[in-house]
Amino acid sequence: MNRDERTMNALWSAQWQRWPRWVARATVLWAVLYASFGLACTLSGTTLLYHGTDSGTSRLGWVVMAVGALAALASEAVVLYGLRPALRRLLWVVCALAGITAFSLLMDVITLMLGQGVDGQASAANKALAAVGAVLLAATAQSDRRPAGTVVRAPSAAPRLIQRAAWAGTLAFVPYAAMKLVWAFGGTFAGITGKEMLAASERNGASEIFLTLESWGLDPTALLAVLGVFLLWGLVRPWGQVFPRWTLFLRGRRVPRWLPLAPALLGAATLAPYGVMGVGYLVLATSGAVTMRRGDFHSSGDAVLVGWVGMAAFAVYGIALIVAARSYWLRTRPACQMTVVTE
Repeated sequence: MNRDERTMNALWSAQWQRWPRWVARATVLWAVLYASFGLACTLSGTTLLYHGTDSGTSRLGWVVMAVGALAALASEAVVLYGLRPALRRLLWVVCALAGITAFSLLMDVITLMLGQGVDGQASAANKALAAVGAVLLAATAQSDRRPAGTVVRAPSAAPRLIQRAAWAGTLAFVPYAAMKLVWAFGGTFAGITGKEMLAASERNGASEIFLTLESWGLDPTALLAVLGVFLLWGLVRPWGQVFPRWTLFLRGRRVPRWLPLAPALLGAATLAPYGVMGVGYLVLATSGAVTMRRGDFHSSGDAVLVGWVGMAAFAVYGIALIVAARSYWLRTRPACQMTVVTE
């Protein structure tokens, strides 16, 4: 190990030793902010739910305030008394509640990226705050498990079974991307033409960016699927742990763990349950137990067909993303010896 590597390892060791001193305090600040946000929404009658044209109830503000207050008490107790087993369990419970609250945040992020507005600003803010809180609560629950002398592990590939899951997640998007590209180039799928889909998107309030890309034959959601596949493979291959050569000043440096894990966890928490529940509903619709609304399509059968293409892709990809993110998390954990660990 040369001098530069020893310096980097020392810096990483110092960073992880400082983690327990600040993460619990940061969680306390977030919890107070989150509880205040919930109280403000409750007192002002602001709804944190939105379903089409029907506004939800402002009672969810009390739930948000309760989650924030519970998180504040637990994290403050960690600051004062250290991380006890009971406090750790309580932190994980509150973390799960925050994660559930952050559900569908990814959909809001996608709509904003495409220049469209979210259904409700307060609802989107609640999801964003909850996502930040889930990360902080998880970090606080693990804040005493960072031994001194930690170093970065050498880049490694995921086990073969994990890479097969990545292949499944990749191939699941092939029918989805093909369907979107057929429409983008003016073709017909499920009884509806590309022009009809473009008109429906415009009628439903799609942004100029979305419509312009569609007119060029570039479906935005298909492009996002490509980025999602890139993220998936970055989690299971060694190149996802080191910046490539074209990044100039960053080339050869280690990728911070949070950089791929943050979008991976956000995507997994949204797409996996969304896709699995959607598949369950489609099973009922296919069997005739329920009738699916046709929406912009010419028949319910056409809507079911398109639903299968989309929901199956989201479900398989979401599950693959969970598996890949867990593998990345385990493979990039700092080692406990002052040597670089190899496979």
